[in-house]
Amino acid sequence: MRLWMTGAICAALVTAVPATAQEVLTIGVRSEASSLDPHWTQLSADVQVHEHIFEKLVGLDSASQPIPGLAVSWEPIDDTTWEFKLREGVTWHDGEPFTAEDVIFTFDRLKAGISGAPASPAFQLDKGGKEWVAIDDLTVHITTDGPYPTVAEDLAMLPIIAQHAAEGAEESVDFNNGEATIGTGPFMYGTFNPGDSITLVKNPDWWGGEVEWDEVVFRPVTQDASRLAALLNGDVDIIDYPPTVDLPQLEENPDFTVTTIPSDRLIYLMPGYKHVEPFITDANGEAMMPNPLRDWRVRRALSLAINREAIRDRIMGGASLPAKNIVPPGFFGYVEDLEADPYDPEEAQALLEEAGYGDGFNITLHGPNDRYINDARILEAVAQMWSRVGITTQVDAMPRNIFFSRLIRGDELSMPGFDVPEFSMSLTGWGTVAGEATYTVSGTLETYNAATGGGNGNFGRYSNPEIDARSVLAKRTIDPDDRLALLQEAIRIGMDDYAYIPLHFQVNSWAMRAGIEHEPRTNERTLATEISRVE
Repeated sequence: MRLWMTGAICAALVTAVPATAQEVLTIGVRSEASSLDPHWTQLSADVQVHEHIFEKLVGLDSASQPIPGLAVSWEPIDDTTWEFKLREGVTWHDGEPFTAEDVIFTFDRLKAGISGAPASPAFQLDKGGKEWVAIDDLTVHITTDGPYPTVAEDLAMLPIIAQHAAEGAEESVDFNNGEATIGTGPFMYGTFNPGDSITLVKNPDWWGGEVEWDEVVFRPVTQDASRLAALLNGDVDIIDYPPTVDLPQLEENPDFTVTTIPSDRLIYLMPGYKHVEPFITDANGEAMMPNPLRDWRVRRALSLAINREAIRDRIMGGASLPAKNIVPPGFFGYVEDLEADPYDPEEAQALLEEAGYGDGFNITLHGPNDRYINDARILEAVAQMWSRVGITTQVDAMPRNIFFSRLIRGDELSMPGFDVPEFSMSLTGWGTVAGEATYTVSGTLETYNAATGGGNGNFGRYSNPEIDARSVLAKRTIDPDDRLALLQEAIRIGMDDYAYIPLHFQVNSWAMRAGIEHEPRTNERTLATEISRVE
């Protein structure tokens, strides 16, 4: 009965605001949120909606640096214990007080696992062997099985939910219908109409102060041209990912404003490392054994065959930073002298000849067609570049929900608790959390380990014990200089070995009507609290 009442309260709050009095902000987004359960997925399209409703102990500013959230402070009180002091006077959307018990309930829910969740952030609680206990209503202690310097950065990924609202709730379902969607954030659940819109309403009692917008509407418009048209026609107020080809005209038009910021999102190609890969064949269409991608020379050849500058200039409209690093400049762990590979098709062909693949082979390059900036066009461009050096490349681009499901666990050998990726070569992206390379090294370069969360984004199943040793040690090293050295060594080893092939960091852009201003974020998210009217 309590759950039904909380849903009814939210519905009443939506209808209580007179339509004529509302200040409504409509955001046109490229990718639709799949669930309002904040523990269901880590995809940015979902997280940016969750962050309006739910909050975390540790927040992130626009440059992805940790700031106080539901915790006002945190500090280590010994080598293995961190103390988090919670914010006093915070209430849930239904007026119930927020306490440490909600934090404990949240972590217990995540630790138990979210049934059916495609990419839950639950693995963050396994890292370091974390345990948690409520000392009093406003104090939580988190212990680890050894020194763990990035506990706060880990917790910047874990939204806190209300025990009284979510206990016994059905995963995803009761969040999508509003019954369990009770947060502490600046906005409250309004409506969720998949394929059409998500509506949020202002929380008048938010601890963070007055919220400018009475109502926020997220409207998915997956096609770039259609999303731009929605802005030009006045159907939406702001859009993410405006078409790069149209940015110059938008910037020159006084009726619109464009904001940009270098992204923490690395776009890269992930080779598959199985002994035999299903999407690699010889000239006769027969499976190749061993898999040619297991040869370092082949991976380097594929990288040298890519003209990153041409992708930047002709496809991205200048809105990319060609890369060999896996974290962007200014982030902890960036390796200063790792520069993007030059375009060198002659050297690429020589390496293929040396490796015994002078006659080439066939490969299918998989990727999304609605997730990253110009993703489908990048796939086609890379395929053409590889075909020019003798690697006959087919492209299979698909909607993001299908792509990520197959990327993560699409192989028929997958089973509960052990994911087996399907693709032999895929284009994907990775955003670095909290300005820190620890998460990226652990997630994309460590050997896959479902029990610890290591390699949770390593979809090619690359494995290198030299990287593993440095990554695990870095996660237990308190001294920042020592940790930096370990991370940079791990990154250099992985990139020198072409564990995967970086293409570029995106440069994020937003376009909006005149009369509003926006603070862009490196992590791509569009937050209504960072959009305001211009007087």
